[in-house]
Amino acid sequence: MFYEPKEGHGLAKNPFNSLVVPRPIGWISSVDNAGNVNLAPYSFFNGVAYRPPTVMFSSGAGQVEDDRMKDSLRNIQETGEFVHNFTTWDTREAMNQSSATTAKDVDEMELAGLTPIASTLVKPPRVAESPIHFECKLVKTVELPNTGGDDVYTVVFGEVIGVHIADELIMENGQIDIGKLHPIARMGYQDYTEVTAETVFTLERPGFHPYAK
Repeated sequence: MFYEPKEGHGLAKNPFNSLVVPRPIGWISSVDNAGNVNLAPYSFFNGVAYRPPTVMFSSGAGQVEDDRMKDSLRNIQETGEFVHNFTTWDTREAMNQSSATTAKDVDEMELAGLTPIASTLVKPPRVAESPIHFECKLVKTVELPNTGGDDVYTVVFGEVIGVHIADELIMENGQIDIGKLHPIARMGYQDYTEVTAETVFTLERPGFHPYAK
């Protein structure tokens, strides 16, 4: 099968999301200038740089407010801050609940039965039930080209200025215990996957080849 996305794929559902997998989930908490808290998961999320550590997520168009922006994007553009909360097996149901489409004054953290705790360097709260948090300050937003009026995507880049890691996840060798962290990731359609100690494997990088062509 070959298809050009601009011409359509002819399948029951768009296969693109099921081909870029698995994708880390950006569980983004933010707050607006009035103090309204927002929490939402984004499946277009990843780290993009080491120094300074930088993450990104992509936000589609909003469906509720007149400005057609998702609350996360609006809040971050207002305040310049956000927090990424790691999604794990234990938080999967709450993460899914926080994806509900709501008005901007609805606190999804409360809606999902989660516990807000104060961040150290930014105003948005962290999710207490999440074992790892990235406190971020906005670097820039980039609006992507689109092929239709509703297909508006804005990429948010944030510098990670503070990292919280639950102490029990750090092993004696200083590495993160993935078996205890038990992260989940987004697949296509309505599917997710989990990472366990049994599914992790190691590959050593090849050395430098000065005469490689």
